[in-house]
Amino acid sequence: MIDIATRCWWLAEALQHPEFRGEPAPALGADADVDVVVVGGGYTGLWAAWHLRELEPGIDVAVLERDECGFGPSGRNGGFINGFYDHAGTLVDLFGRDGALAVIEAGARTIDELDTWMTAHGVDAWFRREGYIGVASAPRQAGGWTEPLGVARELGIEGRHRLLDKPALAAYVRSPVFEGGHFVDDGGTVQPARLARGLRRIAMEHGVRVHEHTPVNRLIPTRGAGGGVEAVTPRGIVRAKHAVLAINAWAAGTRRFGSRIVPRGSYIAITAPAPDRLAEIGWTSAVSLYDYRSALRYVRTTPDGRIAMGVGGERGTLSGRIDARFDFDERGTQHAVEALHRLFPSFRDVPIDARWGGPIDVTSSHQPFAGSFADDRIHYALGYTGNGVGPSHLMGKILANRILGRETVDTHLPLVGHEPRRFPPQPFRGLGAAIVNAATVRRDDALDERGRVDPITDRLARMPRRMGYHLGP
Repeated sequence: MIDIATRCWWLAEALQHPEFRGEPAPALGADADVDVVVVGGGYTGLWAAWHLRELEPGIDVAVLERDECGFGPSGRNGGFINGFYDHAGTLVDLFGRDGALAVIEAGARTIDELDTWMTAHGVDAWFRREGYIGVASAPRQAGGWTEPLGVARELGIEGRHRLLDKPALAAYVRSPVFEGGHFVDDGGTVQPARLARGLRRIAMEHGVRVHEHTPVNRLIPTRGAGGGVEAVTPRGIVRAKHAVLAINAWAAGTRRFGSRIVPRGSYIAITAPAPDRLAEIGWTSAVSLYDYRSALRYVRTTPDGRIAMGVGGERGTLSGRIDARFDFDERGTQHAVEALHRLFPSFRDVPIDARWGGPIDVTSSHQPFAGSFADDRIHYALGYTGNGVGPSHLMGKILANRILGRETVDTHLPLVGHEPRRFPPQPFRGLGAAIVNAATVRRDDALDERGRVDPITDRLARMPRRMGYHLGP
């Protein structure tokens, strides 16, 4: 079994500090009665718990986490806090112009709220709000800025975007392979494990019960007048009026959500500190980058001068369920190292300090979704598709307000009640995802290296779009 807290550099760094290690959160040892039980101690579950206590201080909330809070995707991700600006085209397709603008505006508010929250509660998560850049990292990617800039003009939000030719891009960061890109001014980066563990500490200080190492084996709506739910764990049952289901990619293994979520692996490599090398390539700001490949690559720096490089879409699973292979995949992490060296050759002799990975919850719409079932007793938010650091705060707030019966601008967003299109049934879902994931990465690599791709690989990679999904090239 892989010790993810040691392998993941973010978690290892955060847990060195008492304020992020926090107080113990013992496993549930007996039956309990609460108002709300939260299944999952990542960003979504902890934000839902926090907002519940903030909106109604007397409410009794228990968070049940199978591992430790923040040890899943919340502590392992790239640490990009973005809204929905670069998803505008998909949002228009799904929800129309007004719906897209409502979601985009909510995402922008969320970044402000996260900034305010971290400052107010003294959570030093290395938040740096200096925007992000989409870059063409190969000649065939040139023009990847056309669609996001065009949609921004149509929606009247072009003021948040700026086209960057090669010289303008070089003013932010220099790479021998960059062909230009576009800058979005509203976004930033955090140390994701510091944010997750800081949120855990603040939630506990404000009265949220947290039980780690407490897997939930079943979540059962109860019968009878008034109803409720029971969360069945190995050493006790938690009875509650409402439940929050915040289990990210693990929802792919459930009967209700298995057809709407496919787990996919994402992998990160981080260098040793090399601030002088960053200065040599002009990367002295905290601006972060992603490229226009279909299998996304994302890259950022840290305050002590490291580069963290992430690659998406590497591992799928034939069964549709998550296993230990998602935590570390040699090929996936090596792909991240090779990509880093291709983009920034001067870092070839800088040591790689850590490599790790984990699952993300991919939906056919490429957007998160929230809702309720079991007579509005079980509430969920899922499907971030790798962009959950900022949106999970928004979703947690939405879930809290829905549980309390409060209507807000956010609870009326079209992400609420939206159900992404189903993927094919098993075994075709898992097999198809694995084949398409591999073909998409092969297609990107071929276009980057040779400028062309064989017809079979191209056809396989494009299959999701042909089936009406908002995924792939």
